[in-house]
Amino acid sequence: MPASPGAIVWHCMLSPDILLAILALSAGLAVLVWSADRFVDGAAALARIFGMPPLLIGMIIVGFGTSVPEMIVSAFAALQGNPELALGNAYGSNVANIALILGITALVNPIRIGSGIVRLEMPILLGVTAFAGVEVYTGDLTRVDALLLLVVFTALMGWSLWQNAHKDRDHLAQEMEEELATKSMSRRPAVLWTATGLILLVASSRALVWGAVEIASAIGISDLVIGLTVVALGTSLPELASSLAAVKKNEHDIALGNVLGSNLFNTLAVVGIAGAISPLRVPAEVLTRDYPVMAALTLLLFLLLYGFRHGGQLTRAKGALLLGTYAAYTLYLIMTTVRFL
Repeated sequence: MPASPGAIVWHCMLSPDILLAILALSAGLAVLVWSADRFVDGAAALARIFGMPPLLIGMIIVGFGTSVPEMIVSAFAALQGNPELALGNAYGSNVANIALILGITALVNPIRIGSGIVRLEMPILLGVTAFAGVEVYTGDLTRVDALLLLVVFTALMGWSLWQNAHKDRDHLAQEMEEELATKSMSRRPAVLWTATGLILLVASSRALVWGAVEIASAIGISDLVIGLTVVALGTSLPELASSLAAVKKNEHDIALGNVLGSNLFNTLAVVGIAGAISPLRVPAEVLTRDYPVMAALTLLLFLLLYGFRHGGQLTRAKGALLLGTYAAYTLYLIMTTVRFL
């Protein structure tokens, strides 16, 4: 009697090469999360030593710094000829940031918006998400498309810096100043942690990409799907840790600002860098399934924050809705792509 597909897959999964790939993926994720935290702490301390204002440290280093894992993983995936993994990592991280991370965070402690900066970021994220949809609509992400994403990202960063240089302090600036005061360090440890964190980020990202591709091949799923699930979830863990820590200290604007900043970075810079390295053919399922889910969740977050009852606050009920949406999307991915279940 011939072996079933499930038995064949599990036999493959127990082979030494695949066990090594699982170890590389697991260790890569663990080191990635730890080193990203060290890198952000060291870089933020260095920026403060050199006189950067707390608000800019929060927006540039802490806000976008939590997306460094996505950027490095996606860059390595593109360099190694797996651009679908890079795209899946970016879009999957955006889905996880909104539905999983904000869902869990709101269940722990409802999130209030007090900062005008955070209020402004949400409509910008909607516009950026729509622009990204136009970029991938043709089914190809060329180098020209990727450079356009990077140009928009650079323009947004420049505008944000100019805007906040001419504004009075608001809730986010105050929260960031208080947060940085608890993590002060001298120049030598700041340089050490920044350098060590960056080196380990690169090494762990390379191990993670190799392990993810090997596992995807063994169980017969695409690089895209493993990027949307395992890799996206792992690279989003820094955002989860920072958002939970922020709401426990009642730093609600930092919790929400981390996620919005990360999604802007993923949509523009992470996809842009990967596409500039290796132009990619956008899989049909991204256009019909993954991008629409990401766009719908971005719109839903906007409505939850601005359009429904308790506007300006993510309540526990809204958090449960987001978390349920993430569970349904992930289950759908597993049931429709992993054939041996």
